[in-house]
Amino acid sequence: MVISIFVILVYDTAVERNPKVLKTCRKYLHWTQRSVFQGELSTAQYRALMAALHTTIDPEYDSIVTYTARSPDMVESSTLGVALGGPGDIL
Repeated sequence: MVISIFVILVYDTAVERNPKVLKTCRKYLHWTQRSVFQGELSTAQYRALMAALHTTIDPEYDSIVTYTARSPDMVESSTLGVALGGPGDIL
């Protein structure tokens, strides 16, 4: 049985690493807003994403924060202002 988790990922990285982090995140999650992604992943996909990001960032400077829940129904969200991103295709 594959267990999925809902993931919200937020990153703050050096300008030179932003494109690679963005590309890696888009392979797994939906772009929501500038440096924010969300989506459902299996635990294996989550581990693969985090491993790929670990090799991309400088842990002395960059920051990636993830929030996880058992399903998107357990997370309430609202938008103030322009809604960016959305559930488009994952690259």
